[in-house]
Amino acid sequence: MPDRMPRLPLHGHIVPSSLQGRLTLVMVIGVLLTQLVGNVIWAAQRRAEARSEVATAAQHVAHSASSAVRFFLSLPPNYRPLIIQQFREMGGARFLVNINRAPVPVRSLAGQELTDAALKQLWSTLQEDLPNTPNLRVAFAWPDRLAADNDGGTLADLPDSWTQHILLAKPAPVLLIQVELDPGHWLYLATLMPNPYFLETGNPLTRDRLLLQAMSLAAVLLVSILVVRWITRPLAALSDAATAFGKGENPPALPETGSREFVTTARAFEDMRKRIQRYMEDRERLFVSISHDLRTPIMRLKLRTELLDDDDMRSEFHDDLDELDMMVKGALQTVKDSDIHENATEVRLDALLGRMVRDAQLAGHEVSFAASGLTVTARPLALKRAIGNLLNNALYYGKRVELSVGEKGGNIEIVVRDHGPGVPEEALAGLGQPYVRLQHGRSRNSSGMGLGLSIARGIVQAHGGELLLANAADGGFQATIVLPGGVFHPE
Repeated sequence: MPDRMPRLPLHGHIVPSSLQGRLTLVMVIGVLLTQLVGNVIWAAQRRAEARSEVATAAQHVAHSASSAVRFFLSLPPNYRPLIIQQFREMGGARFLVNINRAPVPVRSLAGQELTDAALKQLWSTLQEDLPNTPNLRVAFAWPDRLAADNDGGTLADLPDSWTQHILLAKPAPVLLIQVELDPGHWLYLATLMPNPYFLETGNPLTRDRLLLQAMSLAAVLLVSILVVRWITRPLAALSDAATAFGKGENPPALPETGSREFVTTARAFEDMRKRIQRYMEDRERLFVSISHDLRTPIMRLKLRTELLDDDDMRSEFHDDLDELDMMVKGALQTVKDSDIHENATEVRLDALLGRMVRDAQLAGHEVSFAASGLTVTARPLALKRAIGNLLNNALYYGKRVELSVGEKGGNIEIVVRDHGPGVPEEALAGLGQPYVRLQHGRSRNSSGMGLGLSIARGIVQAHGGELLLANAADGGFQATIVLPGGVFHPE
């Protein structure tokens, strides 16, 4: 069975089917790739700058800590608690200082690029400034539950005046330096880096940056949609004009506005439309004229055959002339039935098919039909002719006929199914061509010309649909008219 027309868009595909969707997708992907590459480059530069800044800050802090260590080393052991107490009472000191019996345990904040860089710089600077101090410990830790002495006291247990420069509203990593001044005396120095939140400087995807990029992407997307719609709007007009012209309508002339390429295309389309229209009109006039003029000499030949004395020859002449006359009538019928000039409107299929079914039943045929409540936008007279041709074929060749209407995939399907002998599979491909008649058709309907299916197919195609011919699964023949629902609109 051939593919059904028109093909509906596949909504499951990632790539949009419309030009507007594809151009918008390309522009959005381009902006996203640009932002991604920019973020990668900016992040690499920012991390390098952050490492340099942290190393410089750590070096300054290490120098200050070395000065404090040398100062306490210069004091007698019994003076050190007094000086520490004075520092605490005076306030404003860079370091929170304490003397412990042993180094306090620290849950070190390690494994991060900036903390590792800072610790490396701190360690190397302290080793240079304090070469005679082998017992040295340096670590970063969060202030939560950070021990301040060997008795289990934490920074949070100390007076606020002592820790106001360390415990901030938003927690920041605390630098803890512990140095053994002499056996049983460990100097405890706690402080913050010059930039307390230095860990955040190495993160390129901050909330503010993400928000800014999201706003820029939204702006680009909005502008892209507007620009692409402005660019593709003339193409939509061209598509509508081509569709209307293909259905036999007379679309208005395309406006010669927009880009130079579209203006050139519009002019070429208009010239093509006029040439095709002139050709079709000339062909129709010529075809009708020739067909009409042939009827007169055929009639004269029939009269002259009556003068023949040979009965057999007169009968043969009559048969040949009758066949020729039938072909001329068929040609005229094809032109008249295929070229239908009427406006499209909403057609209630139940009413249309119901009248045809009642007429067939009154003529003694067995026809069944179930109401569907569906409507379709079509040319009523043309659609009636197409369905009538299919129904007549089914009544000729089938004992019983079933009509049904359904909706599938946005299309309207009108099925005419008979319970006759069907059609040989090898003959289906050529079925529907003008003057094509099968052997069982000649025997059952000797007066036919083989134009019914051809005319029906032309009418259905003029509506933007398709006529599908096939043998039914359980016997008989089935003709299906597929009309696009909501596609064919009247002007």
